[in-house]
Amino acid sequence: MLRRRSSSSSSAKGSTKRRSGGSSFDEFGFAFSKKREKKLQHRCHDYSYPQPNALKVKELCELLSYWNGSSFICRNQIERFIRIGIPPALRGRVWKCLLDVDTVRVSSDFSYQTCLSEIRKPLVDLGVSEYSIISAITTLSDKENDLGLGQTPDTHSAAFSSTDVALFRQIALDLQRSFPTHRSLMGDSPEAIEGQAKLFRVLTAYAKYNPQIGYSQGMSYIAAVFLMLLGEEEAFWALVVLLEKPKYLSELFDSSVKKIQHQALVFQQLLKHRKPQLFQHLEKLGVSSLHFVMQWFLTLFTSLPCWDSVLVVWDLFLLHGLLAVFRAGLTILQLLEPRLMNMTEEAAVLPVLLRVPVDVAQYSVLIPALWSTEVQEWEISCMNRVILEETAEEQSTEKAKKVSPLPPRSDEQKEKRPAVEPLEKDRPSKKEVEGSGGKNVFARILKAAQRYLTDAAKQNTAAKAKTSPPAKSSPAVSRQPKKRTSVSFTQAQRRRSQKRQSQNAAVGIDGNRPFPHQDTDGGTAEDSSQAPLRRLRSGPVGRVARRRSGVQSSRGRSLLLQRSSAQSQKPSSAAQAQAPAPASASSRDPNQASVEPRESPQRNLSPGRPPLAERSVLSPCSGSEVRESQLI
Repeated sequence: MLRRRSSSSSSAKGSTKRRSGGSSFDEFGFAFSKKREKKLQHRCHDYSYPQPNALKVKELCELLSYWNGSSFICRNQIERFIRIGIPPALRGRVWKCLLDVDTVRVSSDFSYQTCLSEIRKPLVDLGVSEYSIISAITTLSDKENDLGLGQTPDTHSAAFSSTDVALFRQIALDLQRSFPTHRSLMGDSPEAIEGQAKLFRVLTAYAKYNPQIGYSQGMSYIAAVFLMLLGEEEAFWALVVLLEKPKYLSELFDSSVKKIQHQALVFQQLLKHRKPQLFQHLEKLGVSSLHFVMQWFLTLFTSLPCWDSVLVVWDLFLLHGLLAVFRAGLTILQLLEPRLMNMTEEAAVLPVLLRVPVDVAQYSVLIPALWSTEVQEWEISCMNRVILEETAEEQSTEKAKKVSPLPPRSDEQKEKRPAVEPLEKDRPSKKEVEGSGGKNVFARILKAAQRYLTDAAKQNTAAKAKTSPPAKSSPAVSRQPKKRTSVSFTQAQRRRSQKRQSQNAAVGIDGNRPFPHQDTDGGTAEDSSQAPLRRLRSGPVGRVARRRSGVQSSRGRSLLLQRSSAQSQKPSSAAQAQAPAPASASSRDPNQASVEPRESPQRNLSPGRPPLAERSVLSPCSGSEVRESQLI
């Protein structure tokens, strides 16, 4: 117990030494403030970040010596060191490796020193020094007003323009607001004057390097953080990488405020998806994400009171990019959620969001929560897609309103009133519009995807209809199986007809002479010889013919029985007289001819049918006789 107490007391003494250090600044360079000024400056000096281990420092130095930014192993190892805690003395080297500053500087044609010499010319013509730029704000503002009124500059001051004067004045104003308690920017000490001049040169050089973006608020905080850990030219190239790579802040800074507003709306959708109750509570109080997210994102959380937490957020940001910014903002709101849910006024909510309390921002609370919070890249892309669709719909409605014709006269309005009334009825009520804000984000994304797919399908069908000619038929029609079966059927039919003709020629039947067959009414009609012969074949056609012949054979049997009894009574001479008279076969009763082949029940029904062949050769019978015999 005594040993533990002595160790704890010694650590407390070490922490007090680290805070005091024989000067009025802490280890990160921020001035100690009195109790009265703590609330105004909103800075905490009780740091709780882990102390560096000598062995870990050696391993980190070895990793930086063979660093490769494209290697997954190197990035995985650096993330492990970020979790452990990067030593303050090595953080500058780590940031240079993560941003690949040296490679960008060597590959670029831009010369930083040449740019500085060009910047100093208008400053000399204006009578302003870079080392006293803050005190020259009034001079710059007066000169800007003179140029705005249309006064032409003197011959000595012809090297500067109105844009240069406006740029110098805006940067000088922001120098006063950027970390006023840090020793490199605080007061009139030589270190502070040099630090202000460095910051002014870096920001002005970037405005000349990228005139499309120029200078905007928030850049001074980022450049000042780089100058705390890197040299002047290294800080410039680090700012270039950070503001131009899509991975980092290229989607935040522009000449206007549209990009940062868009990202703030994306964060609002993320909060709506992750924390719906907190989002609805803030929406009821009238607090928009634009009120506090813009400050968080533009300054990269440098407004947090605990600087050790700020540096870890920057470490994670330089490793993972803009995704870490959303992750840090969501973590802060998760920690503040119980406190915000108990507030009922907007005036009480905004100060807590703009000035995050110390008990939330300290290292031991914020950083573990930051590692446990995960934000995926697909979430941000989905929220971004939703915001883009909403803005597109708003723009389309605005264009429709502008294109809409002028309102009609009073007489025409009276006539068109009934046509407008149903449209007003179809409009959703206020409750429905309010309730639509709480819909799930992914449901809206699915609807948008369905609309996109249907539109794409319609476009494809329309394109095909235009390209394909209407007169020509598709080649698939000629390859239908129906025509193949019909061709094969006709070929088989021809083969069968040829076989029948050969059989008839062998038997002695003339295939060209049609046989008369018995009609259903009892009369005779001409028909080809293929029809009755075809029914004797096997297959579906022969089966149908047999079924149909069964009905006719039943009627024929009844007639046969009646007439056989009548013929048995007649003398046999009458039957012999009918045989040598072939010419009278057509004039006699057709019913008798149909009955004669069925008189002999002991006929041979073999497939060859010799009785039929003998009858057809010896006595040419009628077609009805052949038909009835074949039906049997």
